[in-house]
Amino acid sequence: MDPSELKGRKIGRVLTKMGVVTREQVHQAIGIQKGRTEKVKLGQILIELEMCTQLDIDRALAGQAGMEYVDLQGIELSDETIGAIPAENAKAYQCVPIEYEPKSRKLKVALKSPDNFQAVDDLRLLMGAKVEAVIASPAEIDKLLAKHYAKSESMEDVMGALASDEKLKNLGGTSDQSIDLDAVLDAADDNQVIKLLNMVLLQAIRDRASDIHFEPFEHEFKMRYRIDGVLYEMVPPPKHLGGAITSRVKVMANLDIAERRLPQDGRIELTVGGNPVDLRVAVLPTIYGESVVMRVLDRGNVELSLDRVGFRPEEYDTFKKLIAKPNGIVIVTGPTGSGKTTTLYAALSELNDIKTKVLTAEDPVEYDIDGLCQVQVNTEVGLTFASALRSFLRQDPDVILVGEIRDLETAQIAVQASLTGHLVLSTLHTNDAPSSIIRLVDLGVEPFLLTATIEGIVAQRLVRTLDQKTKEAYTPTEQELMELSLRPDDVKGREFWRPGSSSGVGGGYKGRMALFEIMELDDELRELIVKNASTTVLRDLARKKGMRSLREGGMLAIYEGLTTIDEVVRETLAEE
Repeated sequence: MDPSELKGRKIGRVLTKMGVVTREQVHQAIGIQKGRTEKVKLGQILIELEMCTQLDIDRALAGQAGMEYVDLQGIELSDETIGAIPAENAKAYQCVPIEYEPKSRKLKVALKSPDNFQAVDDLRLLMGAKVEAVIASPAEIDKLLAKHYAKSESMEDVMGALASDEKLKNLGGTSDQSIDLDAVLDAADDNQVIKLLNMVLLQAIRDRASDIHFEPFEHEFKMRYRIDGVLYEMVPPPKHLGGAITSRVKVMANLDIAERRLPQDGRIELTVGGNPVDLRVAVLPTIYGESVVMRVLDRGNVELSLDRVGFRPEEYDTFKKLIAKPNGIVIVTGPTGSGKTTTLYAALSELNDIKTKVLTAEDPVEYDIDGLCQVQVNTEVGLTFASALRSFLRQDPDVILVGEIRDLETAQIAVQASLTGHLVLSTLHTNDAPSSIIRLVDLGVEPFLLTATIEGIVAQRLVRTLDQKTKEAYTPTEQELMELSLRPDDVKGREFWRPGSSSGVGGGYKGRMALFEIMELDDELRELIVKNASTTVLRDLARKKGMRSLREGGMLAIYEGLTTIDEVVRETLAEE
């Protein structure tokens, strides 16, 4: 039967139209279904009553989704068809290609379930092909996967096949050289190029990379990815493949492949292993071609709950108290990649309830969260942080998140919002909590306004954590201890740890943890701010009042065996 005639109908009606059961049998099964206390699907009851088989139900479900059901028993697949999808993708999406036309780039794939429609969208994007999906028996698909995709093709195999490809050799070149647009499009659609890029993406996502870098240099084209804040180099492809890889990324991100003189930004949305993954793409013209960086935003991987961010119990209580205030400004500060956004999102998740109106202005919106009104800043059309904030005040919000305070105008409106009864959360780029005050004064904000509005400042850093299974105890050298301003007598009886011999990605480290420094403003600190006191004076008073510095937080993590001296020294400033 034509699946379009069955699409969207109820399962009983589909089975009736297929001639599998009669209307009376369907009514009988519905009667039994209503009499059951537990929830049972109609198809299951029809199988129990031996009115139909599981195969009939599978065919009906495919028809209900408007898809064809095919029998794969004894099907023979050509090498060209098998090669249309890389092994990694076939396994990830649990599908097999059953027909492939290279010229028209038409691909027919067999899926195990009609619910797996995301695989079709992703394959269209990844493979650059017109993908048609049919449904087949899961057991038959598993057999074909085991038969044809047991041995995964390695990245080196694909690069070897590409190295000798003559038509890709003329695609390098710099931004001022003319190019043949048809040749670039052909290269972007080349099956081996697609295969290579898919392998790179899947490996990076599997290894929990946060960024993937494609970088052209005079004599080579590098591929690197960042894991837990550290860059690792992958096997570099031949130099002449740079243009083809860059073009493929631009096609996937809907960017202009003919434009090679200006920076471009785009986005690719995928679902890998059931998790939604957003890839933010930034293309930058350099003297040897275009450099591409893809930021991996694995929305299934991010911890957006305040108790999972990594606060110690007393820090958690302090921060919760800060964001529970009805008005005022709470600032999270630190360098790029220190986890500020995650902390702020976690704070918003805590505040996000039916009684609270939350508005955010971000550049870019990294994670979309139900219940928040999120605005993407767009300076090209005049939608800046300041203009968004000004409009926010007319939207009756309770909580406002400003992605970053970059200029005096934004700072002034944030202060104004706070004075008119709103809680404002924002970020700054400073080295520690006390220096944020001086930074805002440098921007031009009056000290008396800061004392009236700022409730607290949180500085944070991320340090890599040791793999607890492979770490090993050791005695640090005097020089290592000196970097932490410690003497051997200070650490008697304490254990120190370092990465064990690990051949895996990360070199003995696994994941990262946050270190925090929370400065809560009280009357004494406010008095010092009005008197234009220096950062050192503010820091000394805050520490007397119990503020734990980033370095001290790092020392606690070292003593607990969570991280190493090297990590803490690298990420925190020495105490003055």
